[in-house]
Amino acid sequence: MLTPVDFIHDLLNPDLAFLPKALAVSLMSSIVAGVVGTFVVLRGMAFIGDAVAHAVFPGLAIAFVLQGNLVLGGAIAGVSTAVVVAVFAQRQKLHEDSVIGVFFVAAFALGIVIMSKAPGYAGSLQQFLFGAITGIPDEDVLVIAVSGALLLLIILAFHKEFVTVTLDRETARAAGLPVTALDIMLYVAVAITVVISVQVIGNVLVLALLITPAATARLLTERHGVMMLLAPCIGAFSAIVGLYLSWSFDLAAGGAIVLTATALFVAAWIISPARSRAQRRAESRSEPAGGTGQRAVTALPGAERLGAGEAST
Repeated sequence: MLTPVDFIHDLLNPDLAFLPKALAVSLMSSIVAGVVGTFVVLRGMAFIGDAVAHAVFPGLAIAFVLQGNLVLGGAIAGVSTAVVVAVFAQRQKLHEDSVIGVFFVAAFALGIVIMSKAPGYAGSLQQFLFGAITGIPDEDVLVIAVSGALLLLIILAFHKEFVTVTLDRETARAAGLPVTALDIMLYVAVAITVVISVQVIGNVLVLALLITPAATARLLTERHGVMMLLAPCIGAFSAIVGLYLSWSFDLAAGGAIVLTATALFVAAWIISPARSRAQRRAESRSEPAGGTGQRAVTALPGAERLGAGEAST
């Protein structure tokens, strides 16, 4: 087995330039997916995340056939489909899940048809479905870095609005927030996150990078702000350990990253009940005698307590 020290030496080896590039892309994708994934988990949007992963496929296929930029092609397809779904879901009597099922699956089918006409169809399809982290072009690394940074800035700029819509949509409407526009922005954020992650772990596994770290963080904290810090850290740790295991044992990088994240989720699930009991005991001791039992809630943005209505849609 390759030791961690040997792995670091390989990262610094100029003859293995693809390895640090793969690690950098994995870390960037995991951090962005962890932040965006907190909203996906709290709003119960796992199905939407999965559907977006299908939606980016025709853009990837067209970009591949035209020898264009895969990230740009996938982003255009994913964002376009996400906007269409958000609009149809607001104006039609069909449930949102039904609209998503129609448009996102249709987009994936279109991608399959386009790919079937491309030279080297089988190998290219496998690359898109399962990822090709060691073969990412240098220009895509730059695009992923810029796209991820812009996405994080947007999430930061509209953080309070996203949190309000996520935790209580009726309150958001009563406060005059543009709920539909915020929904579209969140769908677009999910689409871009999927696009910048799909080359790391592939179209099939990309949902795990979006959901698993955020779900793990949710088991470990009751506060949204803390969850948004934990999720990208968990994702980044999964990326580092997963890539290390992949390089050590000649495993599929995407699969190793996802299994590492899943192991962390299981560990958090095991320790979560004990943590919750300890937290309740600590809170009961901190309540003033004869008080109403209500505790002060900090007014800092992102410090909201997550309750039973956290996934209200």
